Amino acid sequence: MANGEEGSILKALDVAKTQWYHFTAVVVAGMGFFTDSYDLFVISLITKLLGRIYYQVPGSSSPGSLPDGISAAVSGVAFAGTFLGQIFFGCLGDKLGRKRVYGLTLLIMTICSIGSGLSLGNDPKTVMVTLCFFRFWLGFGIGGDYPLSATIMSEYANKRTRGAFIAAVFGMQGVGILAAGAVSLLVSYIFEIKFPSRAYILDGAASTVPQADYVWRIILMVGALPALLTYYWRMKMPETARYTALVAKNAEQAASDMTKVLNVDIEASSAKHDQARVSKDEFGLFSKKFLRRHGFNLFGTAATWFLLDIAFYSQNLFQKDIFTTIGWLPSAKTMNAIQELFMIAKAQTIIACCSTVPGYIATIVLIDRLGRYWIQIIGFAMMTVFMLVLAIPYHHWTLPANRIGFVVFYSLTFFFSNFGPNATTFIVPAEIFPARIRSTCHGISAASGKAGAMVGSFGFAALVKALGMSNTLYIMAVINCAGFLITLVAIPEPKGISLEELTGETKPEKVQDKIVV
Repeated sequence: MANGEEGSILKALDVAKTQWYHFTAVVVAGMGFFTDSYDLFVISLITKLLGRIYYQVPGSSSPGSLPDGISAAVSGVAFAGTFLGQIFFGCLGDKLGRKRVYGLTLLIMTICSIGSGLSLGNDPKTVMVTLCFFRFWLGFGIGGDYPLSATIMSEYANKRTRGAFIAAVFGMQGVGILAAGAVSLLVSYIFEIKFPSRAYILDGAASTVPQADYVWRIILMVGALPALLTYYWRMKMPETARYTALVAKNAEQAASDMTKVLNVDIEASSAKHDQARVSKDEFGLFSKKFLRRHGFNLFGTAATWFLLDIAFYSQNLFQKDIFTTIGWLPSAKTMNAIQELFMIAKAQTIIACCSTVPGYIATIVLIDRLGRYWIQIIGFAMMTVFMLVLAIPYHHWTLPANRIGFVVFYSLTFFFSNFGPNATTFIVPAEIFPARIRSTCHGISAASGKAGAMVGSFGFAALVKALGMSNTLYIMAVINCAGFLITLVAIPEPKGISLEELTGETKPEKVQDKIVV
């Protein structure tokens, strides 16, 4: 690196060529997110199986199902843990550094994924209580991954491709959803071949073989594997130079760390020069200055994430119920327990392949061209439109000849949530807040999202039961429209702007540095 006066480590990071370490960071951070989404979404695939195993009423005309309260708890308890973990680890990431707490989140996820599958006991109450216990703490570890992964990736990336790299980390959520479906398909297929049984309508008692109790446990425990595989590499990652230089005030260490991992020659004087340019006006999160400078943006990132997750998690966690309502999935009584799991996993995998994953890919490719603001605007707008398309002629979609049309439009809502606010609400908070409170602000925004996810997971089924599917879809359209309106006024465009320029952390330089990397 050749520089004018003293140079700048921040500029070196902003203009550094995309190189192997950037991709390594994406994989290491992304595999954590792969684990997050696998663990959060796989539960929706196995709740029907849990109902058949533990809540079957002898002689009943229909298969067993989880009671409403227990179903909501099993589906939503991980979000409560995630909510707390996002705030706790977000604050800790700013206090202790991103790296020091990064490995801890992975350990928690690994231990609790295994614990969820073991879920001690044989009677329904004990199994459900221990399952909820481990999934709460699993969510707590997952929560820490949100602010830490986003912040680390934003602070490593250059400004030209920063959006794509953060989007690539978040895009592993789509791969995790796909993997949850694929693993469930494989495990259920193997067990159906080894332990076949008749449909419930033909032999209710024998339709759930004893070995089915191993199926859901294996599926949950597989979630520990990707976390274990990346733990070593996560521990090898150095602290980000931005945190080390600007928050920890250790210029020499920042220069040394970045010289090791990026193909640049950075001297400590560069980081010291950055420190001299950092504004000494270091206001706190609860100060009037923060509220004046960043408060409205924090409201915007938190509110849009909250609204997005109500719709997004409602649709994901209750896909099976929606598909059953419109008749896309066969009636439960015409299948045995393992066949039902296979069919539910097949439906989710088709949706993930056709809309969820393509949506993430489109975001990665286009985000540094279109910008975060426009992708979020387009996403919320199209989600509103497609919810209305489903809700207004709802009876039309329930007719057997029109069910494929329903699935197509339903899939498009997933595409535009992922090529839209589901990705951008994760990216923007990692860019627009100062380094010393970046992880905390991202954690607050993400926790607002998980509050929305809890509303969706606990409230969607109740809404459908009270108001019907059509009216519930209207409510989802209103929620998406509200996200669109808040985005219009409260979300800035970070595309192509350095983190320090976005946050106003550095004072203007008197002499323009010329940096060649």
